Amino acid sequence: MTSCVFRTIDTPEELAEVEALQRIVWPGDDLEIVPAHVLLTAAHNGGLVAGAWAGERLAGFVFGFLGFHEAESARRPKHCSHMLGVHPDFRSAGVGYALKTFQREHVLRQGIDLITWTYDPLLARNAQLNIAKLGAVCTTYLPNLYGSMRDGLNAGLPSDRFQVDWWIAALRVADRLNCAPGDRPRLIDLSAAGAAWLNPPGPDGASQPAAPSSPMVEASTTVLVEIPTDFLALKAADPTLALRWRLSTGAAFQMLFRQGYGVTDFLYEPGPRPRTAYVLTQTSYAEEPTL
Repeated sequence: MTSCVFRTIDTPEELAEVEALQRIVWPGDDLEIVPAHVLLTAAHNGGLVAGAWAGERLAGFVFGFLGFHEAESARRPKHCSHMLGVHPDFRSAGVGYALKTFQREHVLRQGIDLITWTYDPLLARNAQLNIAKLGAVCTTYLPNLYGSMRDGLNAGLPSDRFQVDWWIAALRVADRLNCAPGDRPRLIDLSAAGAAWLNPPGPDGASQPAAPSSPMVEASTTVLVEIPTDFLALKAADPTLALRWRLSTGAAFQMLFRQGYGVTDFLYEPGPRPRTAYVLTQTSYAEEPTL
């Protein structure tokens, strides 16, 4: 990983750099930018703005604030992680992962055990970080959450999102953070063990948008849902197909969540035709805390 220094940010000058980095990560519309004065207010009132510094350059940042969630008929505090951005020069260098683990340690010191955030479920790179590497889980699908968005990454499609729950004091999460790549399950092994594909590849081997449920899926404790390996490239090449993926996959996830499934893993399978797929199970992911 690129050598970076990770620390909190709470000065107007450095928060202006966070503002500038947002324009690089989400180009096209200044209305989507969280201004420095809002970041400063959150940072001074229980929230967090943290940066990864490569020398004098801001390589990435994470921003979140305090919120609440319902737990056993009582409201409990949580940390709402609103933004994670990495400069294009530092992507695939582990900066995003390190920023999230920095955020986890900060929130644990506050005595809080839950961090939530949203992301586009069709972005495989984000799913690999959020679900596979960090161990977050998901049972909540939010259709068109932000309405029509105008920035370069999101324009042109409904802004559907997963809301993920990251139980940062859980043994399961601690184990996932310490998991070696070779310890991960494989799609072929899950299939052989009886996992049901909601959208199996077509006759040409290409992935297909998710289809309605089948008796095979309903009888299985594990369901696999494939997504494109590069949805942004697909969207640029074929907006109509991208919309089909958005609508059909959104309907499928909402159906599976109503049936008691939850996203518990995400797997990437390399090869001549790489595959990326969510793993959904009906097993509980309530965890024994590490604290």
